[in-house]
Amino acid sequence: MVSIIVDDIIPILILMILGYICGKLDFFDSDQLQGLNKLVLDIALPAALFISIVKATRSMFVKDIRLTIVSVVGVVGLFMVSYYLDKLLFHRSTQQAAVCALIAGSPTIGFLGFAVLDPIYGNDVTTNLVIGIVSIVVNAITIPLGLFLINKGLAQDKEAATSDNTSDSDDKDDKKKKSKGNSHIMESIISAIKKPVAAAPLLAVLFVLTGLRIPNSWDPTFDLIAKANAGVAVLAAGVALSTVKFAVNKEVIWNTFFRLFLTPAIIVAFAYIIGMGFEPHKISMLALATGLPPAFSGIIISSRFKIYVKEGASTVAVSTVVFAVSCIFWIWILPLIAGWIH
Repeated sequence: MVSIIVDDIIPILILMILGYICGKLDFFDSDQLQGLNKLVLDIALPAALFISIVKATRSMFVKDIRLTIVSVVGVVGLFMVSYYLDKLLFHRSTQQAAVCALIAGSPTIGFLGFAVLDPIYGNDVTTNLVIGIVSIVVNAITIPLGLFLINKGLAQDKEAATSDNTSDSDDKDDKKKKSKGNSHIMESIISAIKKPVAAAPLLAVLFVLTGLRIPNSWDPTFDLIAKANAGVAVLAAGVALSTVKFAVNKEVIWNTFFRLFLTPAIIVAFAYIIGMGFEPHKISMLALATGLPPAFSGIIISSRFKIYVKEGASTVAVSTVVFAVSCIFWIWILPLIAGWIH
């Protein structure tokens, strides 16, 4: 546990603080900051997502169907729960709630998954299976879904700003609105898929499902680009935090609780309900994998679109610190739960 905090959590905090200091000292101007975000969002992050998924195989999904079901339904379902609750509880717009879901509803599995789970459970087939499946769900489903919702919200706002006040009782107007709504949905889907951060994981999943394999000789090229992602993403998160007034308010506290405690709790309950109770070891892995701090891709997307930056950056910072506590809590409580059930 100490090694996880020292080797994984503290470096993240130090790099985030460095980014914060760079931002406060105006080390990056606005154009350079946008370039930094573009580097992560359009090059480094897509490369990292692609290589992390494309190494999987079709057999991974069917090897443990219960694990796959819990990961897909649990992660995507809780992503949408985070989205709708943010709109309901804090009256956020569609695009703001979408960014919130990308942060509060998505774990940084690609960055911290192996770093946290390997020292606790060992680097074996089961650990790799849990991390691999959760990573695919987060990167190939929730990121494109989040981008779709962002584009949908932006399109709705644009339509609302330019539309005339017309009568809702006119059937022609109703049909026109419905047609425009469908058009906006299709435009939002196309716009999301066009972005490298969404296209890369979807392309990787297509490779996996069709059985296409990337030659191992290509790994160093992708790995070199991907390694730039984690460090630059954390640094950029710190810079983004420096541009807004840091705040620990009700929404940030809720996001942190949802990410680190409520999400793993629901995942664990779902796993036991679906019949994974005979594998408490795997449930424990799944709880930690889905209870990691927020995905850094969320704050990069937030900074790029200039949406939900203050709350998003604050949630990332607070959750990263609190994870040192939540990780210990889950490691302690999960064996007790397994004992009570059996």
